[in-house]
Amino acid sequence: MFVSGEPTILHADLDAFYASVEQRDDPALRGRPVIVGGGVVLACSYEAKARGVRTAMGGRMARALCPDAVVVPPRMEAYTGASRAVFSVFHSVTPLVEGISIDEAFLDVSGLRRIAGPPPEIAARLRREVADDVGLPITVGVASTKFLAKVASRVAKPDGLLVVPVGGELEFLHPLAVEVLWGVGEVTSRKLRGQGITTVGDLAAMGGPGLESLLGKAAGRHLDALAHGRDPRRVQVGRRRRSVGAQRALGREPVSPSRTDAVLMGLVDRVTRRMRRAGRTGRTVTLRLRFGDFSRATRSHTLATPTAETDAILGAVRLLAEAAAPMMFERGLSMLGVAVGNLDDTGTRQLELPFAGDAAPLALDVAVDDVRERYGLSAVTRATLLGREQGIEMPMLPD
Repeated sequence: MFVSGEPTILHADLDAFYASVEQRDDPALRGRPVIVGGGVVLACSYEAKARGVRTAMGGRMARALCPDAVVVPPRMEAYTGASRAVFSVFHSVTPLVEGISIDEAFLDVSGLRRIAGPPPEIAARLRREVADDVGLPITVGVASTKFLAKVASRVAKPDGLLVVPVGGELEFLHPLAVEVLWGVGEVTSRKLRGQGITTVGDLAAMGGPGLESLLGKAAGRHLDALAHGRDPRRVQVGRRRRSVGAQRALGREPVSPSRTDAVLMGLVDRVTRRMRRAGRTGRTVTLRLRFGDFSRATRSHTLATPTAETDAILGAVRLLAEAAAPMMFERGLSMLGVAVGNLDDTGTRQLELPFAGDAAPLALDVAVDDVRERYGLSAVTRATLLGREQGIEMPMLPD
């Protein structure tokens, strides 16, 4: 891996994005604890985080921890607009922008010193422009690798800037808790701490062979590389998704077969609409299930030909749901998800005999997409979904 004499990778991450947009648009909310979402916390301001509120926490628990919080409904169109404005600032800084989600991205600023100054100055200017042009706080980490830049932005939050100098990577990284490493979740953390490994420096001292014997060859090598600051990945522009999916939490109440089918219908509609918008087709349909005890299961089916047709993918999802029905009945459902993978980047389709009427289903889907784009998502819907709450459609980066 080639590393220049200065850190050239930026990780820019908006702070408490949804809540920050709400505080920006309503001055009365500034400085107050804000929770976005009622039943489940979608986002919360740092004032609410200081009281113990966290994303994905149940609304009742969040209000118990922070009874004076202001709870606001999500406004996805506002968040999408803010994201586009922020990414416009990113692209004005460098063409090498890799979006991770609607509120964070990696930027490669190598080669810009003569025209834009050293990376720390570029990062400081980016923060000012986002604050001035979009009105949102953003934290930026600057380092020689993507991994270190992301860790730096995490350490610098909220509304901060942290530069990890070349040659000082291990001095910065080793005192940090081992959980900052990608791949150290709850289970791995328990294993490591059970062996007395609490910091990244402890993990680095254990060495590759020791980590491989404890965690397995792949995980051991991965964590050993990160603990020594090794990350060869470059900022990738134009990388497309490997799958398109959507999911919906169902709560703790029993879910009837009719409601299950309606939720699946809405999810398939959402997924196929995104696929057609991106000009993509796919073959592998996956049904994701989370049960009442929070255990999970997946079921997949591969179609004969790639497609973005709603009815074709819905048919496959219904077959998978029918096969999993006994399991859903016995264990209860708390979440349903649908994804389409094995995507074709070209959007082309191999025609099959007979040809008559081959384009009709997709033509109907495209016509419905056009109506929704012009008049809103609720302009045309399936009769089965009338009067049913379809949940929140999270804004996402374009594919």
